[in-house]
Amino acid sequence: MSILRYALYRFATMLLTLLVVSALVFLIINLPPGDYLSNQIAELRATGQSAGVDKAEFLRKEYALDRPLYQQYLIWIGFIPGPNGFSGLIQGDFGWSFEFDRPVADIVGESLWLTVLVNLAAVLFVYLIALPLGVLAAARSKTWVDYTSAFVGYLGLATPNFLLALIMFYYGHKYFDLPIGGLMDPVYEGQPMTWDKVKSILIHLIVPTFVIGTSGAAAMMQRLRANLLDELGKPYVETAIAKGMSPPRMLTKYPLRMAFNPFVADIGNLLPSMVSGSVLVSVVLGLQTIGPTLLTALKTQDQFLAGFVLMFVALLTLIGTMISDVLLVLLDPRIRYEGREA
Repeated sequence: MSILRYALYRFATMLLTLLVVSALVFLIINLPPGDYLSNQIAELRATGQSAGVDKAEFLRKEYALDRPLYQQYLIWIGFIPGPNGFSGLIQGDFGWSFEFDRPVADIVGESLWLTVLVNLAAVLFVYLIALPLGVLAAARSKTWVDYTSAFVGYLGLATPNFLLALIMFYYGHKYFDLPIGGLMDPVYEGQPMTWDKVKSILIHLIVPTFVIGTSGAAAMMQRLRANLLDELGKPYVETAIAKGMSPPRMLTKYPLRMAFNPFVADIGNLLPSMVSGSVLVSVVLGLQTIGPTLLTALKTQDQFLAGFVLMFVALLTLIGTMISDVLLVLLDPRIRYEGREA
C-alpha cells in the first residue's frame, strides 16, 4: 500500500470516527435534564411573561427540539430534513446559539482560527523546547545539565497554567512591556487582516504560547529523555561504539530515531490537550479563543454552540492522530502500511 493510499485510508477512518464522536457528543450534551429553552420557558412562566414563552416555544419547533432525540441528532448532522429542510453540520449550518441569540457561525467565526493559531504556536514551542533539552539531558545523563533540565521540567509540570498566566500577566508587562490580555490590540478587532494587525497578533502570542506550552514541553522533554536513555542502554549502542562509530553520529543515527516514535505519536494528543488546557488561560488572559465560549455554552446548556465547539476539538484530535500515524510510517521502517503485515 502506498503512502497516498494509506493516508486516504486513514482519512476515511477519521470520518467514520468523527461520526461516532458526534453521536456521543450529542448524547452527552443532552444527558442533563432540560435544555436552554426548557429552562427559559419555565422561568418565563414563573414570572408571567407570556410573550417570551411564545418566542421560546417557536424556537423549540424551529430547531426541532420538540422532536425525539434521535431525530434531533440526525437533523443537527444534516442527514434528514428539519423544519428548514436539510440544514445541518454537513451543509455548513452550525445551528443557533440561544444564549447569545446569534448564529453559532457568527460567534465562533474569528475565534476558530485564533484558537488554531494559538495552539499551533504552543505546539511549535513544545517541540522546539522539548527536543533539544530532552536529547541533551539524555546525552549528559547524571550531570548538572541533566539535573537542571529535570528541575526545569518538574517546575513546568508542577505550575498550573492559570497561575503561570497570572505571573506572566504581571511581570511580563512590568519588566518586558509585553502586551497582556487578548490576542490583538482592541483597535484591530473585527478589522480586515493587515500587516499591522499581523504584528499585533504575533506580539500578543508570546505570553499565551509560553503559558500554554510550558507544561506540555516539560512532560514531553521527560518522556523523550526516558526513551532515549532506554535506547542508549541497549547492546547495539555498545556494538556501534566498539566498531568505531562516533557517539554523536551513533546517537542521531539509531537511538534518537527509535526514541522519537512516541514523540511523533504525541501529536494526536497534543492539539486537543492544548485546546482544553487553555480554557482557564484564555479566561485569565482574555484571549479571543473558543475556550471561554465553550465554558459559557456548557454552563447555560446552549447545546448547538457547545456541540459545535466539542466537535471542533474532536476534529483537531483526529487530524493530529492521522498526521502522527502518517509521520510514524515515514519515520520508522518497522511500521508497515498493512498493519502487522511485514
